[in-house]
Amino acid sequence: MYQYQKTNRYFAQVADDIKDLAANELTSLGATEISPVYRGLYFNASAEAMYRINFCSRLIHRVLAPLLTFDCHSDRYLYKTASNIAWSDFLNADQTFAVFAGVSNSAIRHSQYAALKLKDAIVDQFRDRNGRRPSVDTEAPDVWINLYIINNKATVSIDTSGGSLHKRGYRKRSVQAPMIETLAASIIDMSGWDEQTPLYDPFCGSGTILCEAYLKATRTPPSIMRRSFGFEKLPNFDALAWRRVKQQTLKDIAPISGNLIAGSDIDAEAVDAARENCSILNKTQPIAIEQRDIFDIDNLENSTLVCNPPYGIRLDTNADLPEFYKQVGDFLKQRCNGTNAFIYFGDRNLIKYIRLKPAWKKQLANGGLDGRLVKYEMY
Repeated sequence: MYQYQKTNRYFAQVADDIKDLAANELTSLGATEISPVYRGLYFNASAEAMYRINFCSRLIHRVLAPLLTFDCHSDRYLYKTASNIAWSDFLNADQTFAVFAGVSNSAIRHSQYAALKLKDAIVDQFRDRNGRRPSVDTEAPDVWINLYIINNKATVSIDTSGGSLHKRGYRKRSVQAPMIETLAASIIDMSGWDEQTPLYDPFCGSGTILCEAYLKATRTPPSIMRRSFGFEKLPNFDALAWRRVKQQTLKDIAPISGNLIAGSDIDAEAVDAARENCSILNKTQPIAIEQRDIFDIDNLENSTLVCNPPYGIRLDTNADLPEFYKQVGDFLKQRCNGTNAFIYFGDRNLIKYIRLKPAWKKQLANGGLDGRLVKYEMY
């Protein structure tokens, strides 16, 4: 029996800035005894709750099921211990797998080397037993295996998500510097949007914020388009329980009014991409998207404005960023009465150019960017 089977304890990989949001989400999906740690959350869950979390989470990147935790002071001991795991419980010689590793403050210093030793243990076990071995596929493997070593303590886990959950499947077309889906979902949650007030994104790009708002408002599982999950490879996978969870969740999907979520962008290519991506979620009730400069919008009153304006990556490098953001501030002040605006700044140094007093600022990293989400209340 593996560690996760004995303890019903899993690990959710999630960005550090949104652990509180993710903990609330996990609780709502059936998790208990949630404990924050570096880069994630430990939690307890039944098998059904774990299936539901993978299917419905909007904020988590992946859920790991620990197989074994052990002291690991050398590469030889890593190989020996991993060789004792019955890998045929998770895959066969005709399938593919990938090992993703991370190391910190340990005798084994390089994550790629640690991953290589674990990979060797797996393929050697198969080859020794039947002369055939599974292949490695780092793009779309049948089984994702995780290895994490910290302070010479190693944990080998199966990725029950089967790849990062931020890949929803609706983004068929993209633009330069697209926002990651989990970040967009976090912004919407932080905004406190009530799902009744019209939501508008005047810098919609490829439509990620609009799509994430749609998923939230309609109660659509973010992973509804996912073909398979890693938990289906676990030896104790319960197909009936998974079917039950899926059916119950799909029953909760609810329609929304056609004018609840809308957006625009000055770039025609971005508008085309956003329309295509949004239509994948709902072909019969598309989110309204048009090509328009924000400064050509007459007014945007009594609404919720959520956006990620250009900050040098999507904007002409010769553009006058201070003047551009000053104009955005003027637009909010002059044409957005009764609207709460939530603006994500990938470069927090640009906040001052809006020249409006924020209601609050919240740290929200985006990859290597030390971003901020800022709320402006327009009266």
